[in-house]
Amino acid sequence: MDDRLVMTGMRPEDEDIEMSLRPHHLREYIGQDAVKSSLSIYISAALKRHDALDHILLYGPPGLGKTTLACIVAAEMGQNIRVTSGPAIERPGDLASILTNLNAGDILFIDEIHRLSRAVEEVLYPAMEDYALDIMIGKGPTARSMRLDLPKFTLVGATTRAGRLSAPLRDRFGIVFRLQMYSPEELSQIVARSAGILGMPYDDDGILEIAKRSRGTPRIANRLLKRVRDYAQVRGNGRITAQVAAESLQMQDVDDLGLDRVDRALLSAMIDKFGGGPVGLDTLAAVTGEDAVTIEDVYEPYLMQLGFIMRTPRGRVCTPAAYEHLGKTPPATVKSENTADAEQTQLF
Repeated sequence: MDDRLVMTGMRPEDEDIEMSLRPHHLREYIGQDAVKSSLSIYISAALKRHDALDHILLYGPPGLGKTTLACIVAAEMGQNIRVTSGPAIERPGDLASILTNLNAGDILFIDEIHRLSRAVEEVLYPAMEDYALDIMIGKGPTARSMRLDLPKFTLVGATTRAGRLSAPLRDRFGIVFRLQMYSPEELSQIVARSAGILGMPYDDDGILEIAKRSRGTPRIANRLLKRVRDYAQVRGNGRITAQVAAESLQMQDVDDLGLDRVDRALLSAMIDKFGGGPVGLDTLAAVTGEDAVTIEDVYEPYLMQLGFIMRTPRGRVCTPAAYEHLGKTPPATVKSENTADAEQTQLF
């Protein structure tokens, strides 16, 4: 099992660019001010005690910088980081191999930690709490348990689904942070920093145009920036202006609010095929051809944040704002039905 950070499907030069866009210290990290302030205190205290940092749980939507924060923690602590993911640790022996190769103070980052199997979690409990590894030697009547001491390390777990974590695992994290979506102003700073690293000249209006369409997510902002860069170099004069950014993003089917083709297909399916809802998640997935988990985790949160859809006891429902964005006229019954569904939702 390879526990390094692997970016599959990327050329080596693309990997270098991707890594270079990541901030390496807290002072370079833009946004998440409350998290940075608290984390700075905890790191400083641990360094003064010459002790390992307490275990950290980071949760929130994908693309907000959980992996980047883990790497920053390692850099600020002056320690090495080992990166792996929940699905990659298939057996308890895999985790035991990683833990026994850690040095004192090392950072172990497990992405998508909610996908660890129960058997692997059982091995992780004493490792986190007592810095010990319980292993069984032999089988049958002659089997015996042996406890191996581990060096003090810091586990940084990241998840997009904190509710999927078992209570015993969640309670063993001493530091818990929820990452928030970014504002357009914060994303503008991130895009401007990335454009500087990529060596792209830009106008502030061009940077803001990208930021406004990035769904509050730095990962999406950097991805859109790279595609705007390509467009500016081929169709423009190499400078990121508001017009160049708008034309490039329009070519990618990203509208003024950051909705792409799939977002609009979801809303159109709910409105045209189901009269605006309510419609169940599995039904919506079957109609659009998208995976239900992808709709729930990737597309639905942003549409709910914009106020375009609501979750009700009877299913998903489009709001009048969704009709307006798609240039459609909502039926007279939509507003009253949505109000009734919202009142029922508050009761559950």
